[in-house]
Amino acid sequence: MKLAGLKVGFALTGSFCTFERVFPQIERLSALGAEIIPIVSREVAGTDTRFGTATDWIEQLRELTGKLPLAQQIEVEPLGPKKILDILVVAPCTGNTIAKLANGISDGTVPLAVKAHLRNARPVVLAVSTNDGLAANAKNIGLLLNTKGIYMVPFGQDAPEEKQASLVAQMELIPETVVMALAGKQIQPVIIGY
Repeated sequence: MKLAGLKVGFALTGSFCTFERVFPQIERLSALGAEIIPIVSREVAGTDTRFGTATDWIEQLRELTGKLPLAQQIEVEPLGPKKILDILVVAPCTGNTIAKLANGISDGTVPLAVKAHLRNARPVVLAVSTNDGLAANAKNIGLLLNTKGIYMVPFGQDAPEEKQASLVAQMELIPETVVMALAGKQIQPVIIGY
């Protein structure tokens, strides 16, 4: 599995509890030879939580990629016309972002990056992380599963006893999903057990 010479956009949205599983995947993609272009949502760029501070996350991304993340809509808009990326990963992809993508809303950094990238008929990989994946967002996930150019990291119920509607991607499968998506194939199975 080699990604040498490829430019991989890696966008993070505000499912802060999954960052500890996502950041090692950025490292893995980089080790496979990809150049990582980090992108963050407004929430990631400016929210301190019990999982860490915005400043710490931004610094960690800079250390991993050698670049400051794109954090403004004006910074991600050129991704489309300039055809900067070979593939774009959104991990974690929150329910809010899923809903926006499924309904064509691009009012934030990450949804606009996805819109700009998809215009070039290049693949987007989504790693869902949402407490309402089997509730209000089930229809949106279904729409995205049937959207050309969108590929899903395999996901399942992460805590069915406590959070019956929650879905989280198996973040460790991000690199494998990227390789398959670059070949135009959805990694299987999409729905997994935890």
